[in-house]
Amino acid sequence: MQKNNTTAPIYFHFMLPVSFSQRTLVKEVIRDLFKKEKTKLEQLQYIFCSDDYLLEINKQHLQHNYYTDIITFDLSEKSNAVIGEIYISVDRVKENARNYSASFKQELLRVIFHGALHLCGHKDKTEKDQVLMRKAEDKYLQYFLSKVK
Repeated sequence: MQKNNTTAPIYFHFMLPVSFSQRTLVKEVIRDLFKKEKTKLEQLQYIFCSDDYLLEINKQHLQHNYYTDIITFDLSEKSNAVIGEIYISVDRVKENARNYSASFKQELLRVIFHGALHLCGHKDKTEKDQVLMRKAEDKYLQYFLSKVK
């Protein structure tokens, strides 16, 4: 039986310690993101890992020999519901937060929403797509913050 977006399971797996509060609210916002993006979600797994772990995935699956903050895999067998795995390098998120003068939590949320947006069809290869992706990330960051208040 297929889940709808409000009950689709979202899992967070931590391969290393991460200070990450409000997980239930984050999952709620992710489900809302899929609903607002008109994409059916069946299951989503986030794996929080190290730079080295994600580098190996990048080499093995994408033939890229460089560090990245996120890799998103769409594992859906059917086109009507998303099953996804999103790998996030906690090391990269920490470094990017420093580089962009953002808090770790803000940058982590941005990357979490970024991966979900990829699964909803957003791209980021061209400059135009990057601008649109950043706008969408900002939209869901603001949405999250509005729910915290």
